[in-house]
Amino acid sequence: MDNLTKPLVEGFFDKRTSTITYVASCPETKKAVIIDSVLDFDAPSGRTFTESADRVLAYVAEKGLEVTWLLETHAHADHLSGAPYMRRKLDVGIAIGCHIKDVRDVFKPIFNLTDLSEEPNEFEHLWQDGESFEVGALQCEVLHTPGHTPACLTYRIGDALFVGDTIFMPDFGSARCDFPGGSARTLYRSVQRILSMPDPYRIFVGHDYQPGGREIAFETTVGEEKARSIHFKNGRDEDSFVAMREERDKTLGMPNLILPSIQVNIRAGKLPEPEDNGVRYLKLPLDQF
Repeated sequence: MDNLTKPLVEGFFDKRTSTITYVASCPETKKAVIIDSVLDFDAPSGRTFTESADRVLAYVAEKGLEVTWLLETHAHADHLSGAPYMRRKLDVGIAIGCHIKDVRDVFKPIFNLTDLSEEPNEFEHLWQDGESFEVGALQCEVLHTPGHTPACLTYRIGDALFVGDTIFMPDFGSARCDFPGGSARTLYRSVQRILSMPDPYRIFVGHDYQPGGREIAFETTVGEEKARSIHFKNGRDEDSFVAMREERDKTLGMPNLILPSIQVNIRAGKLPEPEDNGVRYLKLPLDQF
């Protein structure tokens, strides 16, 4: 680990969805990536706005960073992606895991998305498990860590692990696995892959729900997760985790924004085309969940 260039990481917390967007930058070259951006969406009014994304872009401009990728850890079910807006501002590509096609295949008939292409061409790149890339002097690796969804990724950027919704802060544990294609057993194995990394590696989680009303926190380490995670500490075995996770998932309602989010995010955050009256419409499938 000592030979790794360590990224500078800035997190931007969106209180409406408890999402953290990250900017990871190379201290030597000022090249950077943006991970899991947010397009603000007010469900009662159907209004979109860019307050969250503009905060991130202002930081990029202030620090003089050159963004090379807009990265998604998965197709989010709790917020609309701000990546298309950022792509227009920064002229860079959006990338996600290659298993996004599996997610699209599940949701295409649910939303009757007849205009959805056979291949996820809205993304500039689909990462394969184990693929590597560079951000300036930062060595980066893509890890397929499914379970929450079939397409979830962890990005290792230097000593930093951006785990999306796979694992959360130690006092919250792990992600739900009851979405289509999810699997608690698969999630357990993905988390073990993450926790096999060196103990000092930093973990940056995709959400923080502030259990007990504590202050916002979104950075931990592999060692802290192994020692303190309420779902994984003390070497918890696979079967007991699966039983706990599946029982807990039965008690959870659907995320507030799952219906607008999924139909947008499976196409890289692209909003539907305007109809002949100039208005865009999202679909609300009845009695499907």
